[in-house]
Amino acid sequence: MTTILEYHPELKAVISECAEVAGYLWQKGWAERNGGNMTYNITDVVDDEIRNLPAIAPARPIGEVLSHLRGTFFYVKGTGKRMRDLARHPMRNGSIIRICEDCATYEIIADEAVLPTSELPSHLSIHDYLIGSGSKYKVSLHTHPIELVALSHNSGFLNEQTTRTLWSMIPETLAFAPLGLGIVPYAMPGSLRLAEATLEQVRSHDVVLWEKHGVFAVEKTMMDAFDQIDVLNKAANIYMCAKSMGFTPEGMTAEAMKEIQEVFHLPTERPC
Repeated sequence: MTTILEYHPELKAVISECAEVAGYLWQKGWAERNGGNMTYNITDVVDDEIRNLPAIAPARPIGEVLSHLRGTFFYVKGTGKRMRDLARHPMRNGSIIRICEDCATYEIIADEAVLPTSELPSHLSIHDYLIGSGSKYKVSLHTHPIELVALSHNSGFLNEQTTRTLWSMIPETLAFAPLGLGIVPYAMPGSLRLAEATLEQVRSHDVVLWEKHGVFAVEKTMMDAFDQIDVLNKAANIYMCAKSMGFTPEGMTAEAMKEIQEVFHLPTERPC
């Protein structure tokens, strides 16, 4: 079967990255069954040929008007699809969609009429905010990292101190996840309440922890989003390993963490 990727190397590279990350999520045990979602704003690698492709399924409503998304294109994981299958066959388990001129509907244009994730409105509302705020971020990724989800089952970790604890476990956490972890109290998956709470946290964090559910990350590339989650989850794992050995880890001192911030010139807020 001919695929759109065969004639568009830049697009192929982006989709291949999504497939690679999907494989990592499955291997780590973060993507059971059809768990997790990903969306990638691919507008920058869409040429006139792709831009003018006809829809292969009727236009469908997003559920809200997202004015910053007019004419944009996204690669999205399909509803009910598994990350392990997307890793092998990304265009059978995801699709390319075009946001219509009304900013309220979308069309599937390639390769197959794979319906996007049911959480598409939430993902697109985040992308609408990112574009509207002038951000260079292109992706959103939702997955279920085991250690971070485990921490969220203890209300004592549902606060800003959790970020400082994770930063202190290993220098790389602060260096590579300098905006820390946003916290969203439990809300029904796919609900408007979850989407609104996530959007509020995304304004100041790259990774958001959904209580008793998973995480949501935004970044410039899918690999960058994966790395953000991986670094934070590694810190959670170190903390839990120490606790399982019978002690509470000391963590790095405030002075040590301040030195890392100065040496790496770390931002305290997300640059555009």
